[in-house]
Amino acid sequence: MTDNEILTLMRDTPPQGQKALFDKYYRYVYTIVQRILRGFGSPDDCDECTIDVFASVMMKLKGAEIGALNSYIGAAARNAAISMRRKLAAKTGLNDPIDDENMAEIAEDTDVAAEAEKNELSEQLLKCISELGYPDSVIIIQKYYYSRSSKEIAEMTGLNAAGVRVRCGRAMKRLKKLLEENNITL
Repeated sequence: MTDNEILTLMRDTPPQGQKALFDKYYRYVYTIVQRILRGFGSPDDCDECTIDVFASVMMKLKGAEIGALNSYIGAAARNAAISMRRKLAAKTGLNDPIDDENMAEIAEDTDVAAEAEKNELSEQLLKCISELGYPDSVIIIQKYYYSRSSKEIAEMTGLNAAGVRVRCGRAMKRLKKLLEENNITL
């Protein structure tokens, strides 16, 4: 869904527009918030800040004309996370002033948009792998993620090593088809 479609939905049917906005930008906002709050806040603090960002954005989008929604939401997330970091630093007694120099270090370390896209791609890949079912999904994960041998996987699944190799080959073909059906390229 495009940003213009989301903005139109926000004007015409706010609940659907809000859901579309949340679905499209949640990972992006959460990644920004998490990077800035790292070392200061808990996962609950990151969730709270992320929800605050969406509440703020949704309130301001009601009548406003926004050019680039991605940039607007990214700036709102960054500003909210910086505010939360300052509050958490004051609360815990940690002295960590955020200035342009510190923000440059945070920004240099990661490409937030690329990382959010990578996380989404990983999630889609894992979903396709889980659709293969047991034991094929276990074989694929153990072989390609944990670099386990066919013999080790055979001990885990109760198959023999030759059976693991055969199932792995067939599972990879099925996974390739699933990825193509979902328009996922690696």
